[in-house]
Amino acid sequence: MRNVIAAGLALGLLLLGCTGESGTAAGGGADPTFPSAPLTTLKTDHGALSFEVRTAPAQPPTRGLISVEIVATDANGTPVDGLDLAVQPWMPEMGHGASTKPSIEAKGGGHYLISDVACFMPGRWELRTTIAGAVKDSATVAFQIH
Repeated sequence: MRNVIAAGLALGLLLLGCTGESGTAAGGGADPTFPSAPLTTLKTDHGALSFEVRTAPAQPPTRGLISVEIVATDANGTPVDGLDLAVQPWMPEMGHGASTKPSIEAKGGGHYLISDVACFMPGRWELRTTIAGAVKDSATVAFQIH
């Protein structure tokens, strides 16, 4: 009987440990952990800002829910706070976006966390980003989902 209880306890702990990597999952809980090197860097459409873009839980991103970190800096490399970002995930080859709207949170120091980005199909995805607030501009972040 003790062996059955011990086995059940061990299985429960094993399953608990397999529920996901703490701090890296998109959609709730702790903030994801992003790699130090950006996936890509780009200038906004009118050149007002530079964006460093990172993804989690994997970089390059994989199919499913992902989180994206944008670090916005001005021409001098100074982080820019006070931006109001609107992000639309879009698949240009398929002519559609995702059915869920990502959530966006300013984290300070020019860091913006975009959560619940649903990249549910393989192919080229874009994050069509409109910027308002301290700066008015737009940018398109593109990446491939395999």
